[in-house]
Amino acid sequence: MKSIERESGLKLSGSSPAGLVPKMLNHAAYVTHDTAVTVDFYTRVLGMELACSVLDDVIPSTGDPFPFLHTFFRIADGSTLAFFESPGLPPRAQPTHPAYSIFEHIALEVSSVEELHRWHAWLLENGVSVIGPTNHDRLILSIYFHDPNGYRLELTVPIDPSWNMHTDQAYQNVQLWTQTKRSAQEAGGDPTEALVKVIKAAREQRAKAG
Repeated sequence: MKSIERESGLKLSGSSPAGLVPKMLNHAAYVTHDTAVTVDFYTRVLGMELACSVLDDVIPSTGDPFPFLHTFFRIADGSTLAFFESPGLPPRAQPTHPAYSIFEHIALEVSSVEELHRWHAWLLENGVSVIGPTNHDRLILSIYFHDPNGYRLELTVPIDPSWNMHTDQAYQNVQLWTQTKRSAQEAGGDPTEALVKVIKAAREQRAKAG
Protein backbone atom coordinates (compact mmCIF):
# COMPACT_ATOMS: atom_id res chain seq x y z
CA MET A 1 0.00 0.00 0.00
CA LYS A 2 2.88 2.38 0.77
CA SER A 3 4.22 2.04 -2.77
CA ILE A 4 0.78 2.90 -4.13
CA GLU A 5 0.71 6.01 -1.95
CA ARG A 6 4.15 7.10 -3.17
CA GLU A 7 3.37 6.52 -6.84
CA SER A 8 -0.09 8.07 -6.85
CA GLY A 9 0.43 10.88 -4.37
CA LEU A 10 -2.70 9.71 -2.54
CA LYS A 11 -3.05 8.90 1.13
CA LEU A 12 -4.56 5.42 1.05
CA SER A 13 -5.40 3.82 4.37
CA GLY A 14 -6.96 0.52 5.25
CA SER A 15 -8.30 1.65 8.62
CA SER A 16 -9.23 4.73 10.62
CA PRO A 17 -6.33 6.31 12.55
CA ALA A 18 -8.74 6.47 15.51
CA GLY A 19 -9.42 2.73 15.28
CA LEU A 20 -13.11 3.32 14.61
CA VAL A 21 -15.35 1.56 12.10
CA PRO A 22 -19.18 1.45 12.03
CA LYS A 23 -20.64 -1.80 13.33
CA MET A 24 -23.34 -2.26 10.67
CA LEU A 25 -25.75 -0.40 8.43
CA ASN A 26 -28.57 0.86 10.65
CA HIS A 27 -30.64 2.39 7.86
CA ALA A 28 -30.49 4.21 4.57
CA ALA A 29 -33.27 6.77 4.10
CA TYR A 30 -35.08 7.95 0.97
CA VAL A 31 -38.14 10.00 0.02
CA THR A 32 -41.52 8.54 -0.89
CA HIS A 33 -44.60 10.39 -2.10
CA ASP A 34 -46.93 7.52 -1.17
CA THR A 35 -46.23 5.66 2.07
CA ALA A 36 -49.12 3.22 1.59
CA VAL A 37 -47.78 2.01 -1.76
CA THR A 38 -44.26 1.84 -0.35
CA VAL A 39 -45.43 -0.22 2.64
CA ASP A 40 -47.26 -2.65 0.36
CA PHE A 41 -44.22 -3.14 -1.89
CA TYR A 42 -41.61 -3.62 0.83
CA THR A 43 -43.77 -5.85 3.05
CA ARG A 44 -45.80 -7.88 0.53
CA VAL A 45 -43.38 -8.09 -2.41
CA LEU A 46 -39.99 -7.92 -0.67
CA GLY A 47 -41.14 -9.58 2.55
CA MET A 48 -39.65 -7.04 4.95
CA GLU A 49 -41.25 -6.16 8.28
CA LEU A 50 -42.58 -2.65 8.87
CA ALA A 51 -40.41 -2.27 11.94
CA CYS A 52 -40.68 1.30 13.19
CA SER A 53 -42.16 4.70 12.38
CA VAL A 54 -41.71 8.31 13.48
CA LEU A 55 -44.26 11.12 13.18
CA ASP A 56 -43.14 14.70 13.67
CA ASP A 57 -43.73 18.23 12.37
CA VAL A 58 -40.08 19.32 12.70
CA ILE A 59 -36.87 17.64 11.56
CA PRO A 60 -35.11 16.88 14.88
CA SER A 61 -31.55 17.23 13.54
CA THR A 62 -32.00 20.57 11.75
CA GLY A 63 -35.17 22.15 13.11
CA ASP A 64 -36.69 22.49 9.62
CA PRO A 65 -40.51 22.71 9.82
CA PHE A 66 -41.23 19.75 7.51
CA PRO A 67 -44.05 17.53 8.83
CA PHE A 68 -43.21 13.91 8.03
CA LEU A 69 -43.89 10.23 8.48
CA HIS A 70 -40.66 8.22 8.68
CA THR A 71 -41.05 4.45 8.14
CA PHE A 72 -38.45 1.70 8.58
CA PHE A 73 -38.45 -1.74 6.92
CA ARG A 74 -36.36 -4.45 8.58
CA ILE A 75 -34.11 -6.75 6.54
CA ALA A 76 -33.24 -10.23 7.85
CA ASP A 77 -29.92 -9.10 9.37
CA GLY A 78 -31.63 -6.37 11.40
CA SER A 79 -30.58 -3.42 9.23
CA THR A 80 -33.35 -1.32 7.71
CA LEU A 81 -34.39 0.73 4.71
CA ALA A 82 -36.32 3.86 5.59
CA PHE A 83 -38.55 6.39 3.84
CA PHE A 84 -39.82 9.89 4.54
CA GLU A 85 -43.15 11.19 3.28
CA SER A 86 -43.77 14.92 3.68
CA PRO A 87 -46.80 16.72 2.20
CA GLY A 88 -46.28 19.15 -0.64
CA LEU A 89 -42.89 17.94 -1.85
CA PRO A 90 -42.56 18.50 -5.62
CA PRO A 91 -41.48 15.61 -7.85
CA ARG A 92 -37.77 14.89 -7.74
CA ALA A 93 -35.74 16.71 -10.41
CA GLN A 94 -34.62 14.57 -13.34
CA PRO A 95 -30.92 13.62 -13.23
CA THR A 96 -28.54 15.53 -15.46
CA HIS A 97 -27.19 12.27 -16.93
CA PRO A 98 -28.81 8.80 -17.25
CA ALA A 99 -25.85 7.22 -15.45
CA TYR A 100 -27.12 8.64 -12.15
CA SER A 101 -30.28 6.52 -12.46
CA ILE A 102 -28.15 3.41 -13.04
CA PHE A 103 -25.23 3.86 -10.67
CA GLU A 104 -27.27 4.93 -7.64
CA HIS A 105 -29.08 1.89 -6.26
CA ILE A 106 -29.75 -0.22 -3.18
CA ALA A 107 -28.26 -3.74 -3.21
CA LEU A 108 -29.70 -6.46 -0.96
CA GLU A 109 -28.04 -9.86 -0.56
CA VAL A 110 -29.96 -13.15 -0.85
CA SER A 111 -28.93 -16.62 0.32
CA SER A 112 -28.23 -18.55 -2.88
CA VAL A 113 -28.34 -18.57 -6.66
CA GLU A 114 -31.46 -20.74 -6.47
CA GLU A 115 -33.13 -18.17 -4.22
CA LEU A 116 -32.14 -15.38 -6.61
CA HIS A 117 -33.98 -17.20 -9.40
CA ARG A 118 -37.02 -17.60 -7.14
CA TRP A 119 -36.94 -13.86 -6.48
CA HIS A 120 -36.76 -13.26 -10.23
CA ALA A 121 -39.91 -15.32 -10.81
CA TRP A 122 -41.73 -13.75 -7.84
CA LEU A 123 -41.02 -10.21 -9.01
CA LEU A 124 -42.25 -10.99 -12.52
CA GLU A 125 -45.37 -12.57 -11.02
CA ASN A 126 -46.02 -9.27 -9.25
CA GLY A 127 -45.66 -7.22 -12.42
CA VAL A 128 -42.18 -5.92 -11.64
CA SER A 129 -39.85 -5.48 -14.62
CA VAL A 130 -36.52 -7.22 -13.96
CA ILE A 131 -33.06 -6.98 -15.56
CA GLY A 132 -30.74 -9.98 -15.26
CA PRO A 133 -29.43 -12.20 -13.82
CA THR A 134 -26.14 -10.40 -14.48
CA ASN A 135 -22.75 -11.91 -13.62
CA HIS A 136 -20.37 -9.21 -12.31
CA ASP A 137 -16.83 -10.32 -13.10
CA ARG A 138 -17.44 -13.68 -11.38
CA LEU A 139 -17.84 -11.87 -8.06
CA ILE A 140 -21.62 -11.62 -7.65
CA LEU A 141 -24.78 -12.53 -9.56
CA SER A 142 -27.54 -9.90 -9.54
CA ILE A 143 -30.99 -8.91 -10.74
CA TYR A 144 -32.24 -5.33 -10.94
CA PHE A 145 -35.65 -3.66 -10.69
CA HIS A 146 -37.30 -0.49 -9.39
CA ASP A 147 -39.51 0.13 -6.39
CA PRO A 148 -42.73 2.21 -6.70
CA ASN A 149 -40.75 5.37 -5.90
CA GLY A 150 -38.42 4.84 -8.86
CA TYR A 151 -35.40 3.76 -6.80
CA ARG A 152 -33.26 1.12 -8.46
CA LEU A 153 -32.91 -2.05 -6.36
CA GLU A 154 -30.54 -4.97 -6.73
CA LEU A 155 -30.86 -8.48 -5.32
CA THR A 156 -27.48 -10.17 -5.35
CA VAL A 157 -25.70 -13.35 -4.28
CA PRO A 158 -21.91 -13.73 -4.01
CA ILE A 159 -20.30 -16.19 -6.44
CA ASP A 160 -16.86 -15.53 -4.97
CA PRO A 161 -17.18 -16.13 -1.18
CA SER A 162 -14.44 -13.55 -0.53
CA TRP A 163 -15.80 -11.00 -3.01
CA ASN A 164 -15.60 -8.15 -0.48
CA MET A 165 -12.12 -8.99 0.82
CA HIS A 166 -9.99 -8.11 -2.24
CA THR A 167 -8.49 -5.05 -0.56
CA ASP A 168 -5.09 -5.04 -2.30
CA GLN A 169 -6.66 -5.26 -5.75
CA ALA A 170 -9.12 -2.53 -4.82
CA TYR A 171 -6.29 -0.15 -3.86
CA GLN A 172 -4.45 -1.02 -7.08
CA ASN A 173 -7.56 -0.15 -9.08
CA VAL A 174 -7.94 3.14 -7.20
CA GLN A 175 -4.33 3.97 -8.04
CA LEU A 176 -4.73 2.97 -11.71
CA TRP A 177 -7.91 5.05 -12.08
CA THR A 178 -6.54 8.10 -10.29
CA GLN A 179 -3.16 8.10 -12.04
CA THR A 180 -4.70 7.60 -15.48
CA LYS A 181 -7.24 10.36 -14.99
CA ARG A 182 -4.67 12.78 -13.58
CA SER A 183 -2.14 12.09 -16.35
CA ALA A 184 -4.76 12.63 -19.06
CA GLN A 185 -5.92 15.88 -17.49
CA GLU A 186 -2.36 17.19 -17.11
CA ALA A 187 -1.65 16.36 -20.77
CA GLY A 188 -4.83 18.11 -21.88
CA GLY A 189 -6.33 14.86 -23.14
CA ASP A 190 -9.66 13.15 -22.65
CA PRO A 191 -9.78 11.26 -19.31
CA THR A 192 -12.65 9.09 -20.56
CA GLU A 193 -10.69 7.83 -23.55
CA ALA A 194 -7.63 7.13 -21.40
CA LEU A 195 -9.67 5.32 -18.75
CA VAL A 196 -11.42 3.15 -21.34
CA LYS A 197 -8.02 2.04 -22.66
CA VAL A 198 -6.73 0.95 -19.26
CA ILE A 199 -10.05 -0.76 -18.43
CA LYS A 200 -9.88 -2.79 -21.65
CA ALA A 201 -6.25 -3.70 -20.97
CA ALA A 202 -7.11 -4.83 -17.45
CA ARG A 203 -10.00 -6.91 -18.80
CA GLU A 204 -7.66 -8.63 -21.26
CA GLN A 205 -5.23 -9.42 -18.47
CA ARG A 206 -7.99 -11.00 -16.38
CA ALA A 207 -9.13 -13.06 -19.36
CA LYS A 208 -5.59 -14.38 -19.93
CA ALA A 209 -5.26 -15.22 -16.26
CA GLY A 210 -8.45 -17.28 -16.51
